[in-house]
Amino acid sequence: MSEAPDEGVDLIKPREACGVFGVYLPGGPVAHLCYLGLYALQHRGQESAGIAVSDGTHITVVKDMGLVASAFDDRVLAGLEGDLAIGHTRYSTTGSSSWRAAQPFYRGLDGTEFALGHNGNLTNTAELATSSGMLDGVVTSDSDLVAELIAQRVTATPQTTRTRPREAVTEALAHVLPSLRGGFTFVVADRDRLIGVRDPHGIWPLCVGRLDGGWVLASENPALEVVGASFEREIQPGEMIIIDAAGCRSLWPFAGGGRAGEGAPSRLCVFEFVYFSRPDTTLAGQNVHAARQRMGAHLATNAPVEADLVMPVPESGIPAAQGYARASGIAYGDGLVKNRYIGRTFITPNPLVRSLGVRTKLNPISSNIDGRRLVVVDDSIVRGTTTRSIVDLLRGAGGTEVHLRISSPPYRWPCFYGMDTGTSDELLAANRDLEQIEAFLGVDSLSYLSLDQLIEATGVPGGGFCHACLTGAYPVEIGAQARAEVFGGGTSEPSRSLIATGSVQPAAVAGSVAG
Repeated sequence: MSEAPDEGVDLIKPREACGVFGVYLPGGPVAHLCYLGLYALQHRGQESAGIAVSDGTHITVVKDMGLVASAFDDRVLAGLEGDLAIGHTRYSTTGSSSWRAAQPFYRGLDGTEFALGHNGNLTNTAELATSSGMLDGVVTSDSDLVAELIAQRVTATPQTTRTRPREAVTEALAHVLPSLRGGFTFVVADRDRLIGVRDPHGIWPLCVGRLDGGWVLASENPALEVVGASFEREIQPGEMIIIDAAGCRSLWPFAGGGRAGEGAPSRLCVFEFVYFSRPDTTLAGQNVHAARQRMGAHLATNAPVEADLVMPVPESGIPAAQGYARASGIAYGDGLVKNRYIGRTFITPNPLVRSLGVRTKLNPISSNIDGRRLVVVDDSIVRGTTTRSIVDLLRGAGGTEVHLRISSPPYRWPCFYGMDTGTSDELLAANRDLEQIEAFLGVDSLSYLSLDQLIEATGVPGGGFCHACLTGAYPVEIGAQARAEVFGGGTSEPSRSLIATGSVQPAAVAGSVAG
């Protein structure tokens, strides 16, 4: 799904909140491994990146705005020595896009300290902030709120910190988790432990892998492979996994206190299969790339059309287009070239300049398009404005017919669990029927994949999914004030990397690292 906001050209997809990573490897290069893991998860967030490292005595946090490769270099990583680390790549859904909202979040307390990285979105953020007595501006996001709630609990139980300091953060986290609503995964590091958490519905993925002498947590299994870890399993919905010198063990802190299947059924976001996850990721035992090819094959069976070329909207439409071409017998080829070196591109709101903006990211291959009837395959449509511009590009390059095939159902409802797509008024399919959407996009025909066929294509036997954005059936209660602007609108932050280290107050800064 390629969409453009009014203020410029931004070929974005539905945005998911973040990618999280954690590694426990005493004596190993944990910061460098964390960097590599985050690099493998860069697609899940491009606004900021951060790493927190514990050497058993202190936790050091380095974070910066921008991509992973921009936030860290060998000099910075060389100074991050320790036995365990967590990392985070962010795209904001709740809270402002600023250095202050970048993760991991750090809390230094009397006798202990911890850092936290969060993927997803809470639906009861405002209610939690109110019930805990927090004033406006104390926290920057729902993630920061969770860190503050854990810190409050640690402070409220000083005897645990004095007598069993290694248990202080673990017990505080287990106490806070049942109060949270929404879709979330967490990676948490204290001085001695690495902790991973997945919400009771399992809306966002989290897996665990083994290293020789250590353990790894990651949003997706390719991040394990990049650092040489072997995949062990997916963390179960409602599971809290604790890794330290004693090994790896699980707690079940949510209501019911049991494993998946004993409480709420798994509700993995179906868009992990459609778009979010890397094509080489395995979810619920199924390869994502193969699932996307099956989606395209279903489209070919259900929405056949006479055409000369099947082409994807790069890059997310490629597997489904391959599946469509194979099932239909129509030749597969490229019709658009994507400029991989342009990030989020905003241009002046001049109509002439904006009309050229799509070409900064996508440009047609006229020799493949001219005089041909095209089947154009993409994964989804949100607002439709850039999709319409792509159709115009293809017709301008000589395409005689443009038949659009989408490998998911119409996107009609906003997501509250960590996918940022705007309000229902901004969604193309929310208040339009198929003919109206076809007219808006300027295509000769349009077909979507049905929900049943989408779920079948995942290959997950009896799989339970969250598909609220497609059906309006929300598996987790939505709080009355679950809106992204709750913590937004902060002041601008410094565009440089800052370090918070040692037993200091959360807002304190102990030094700086040049770029």
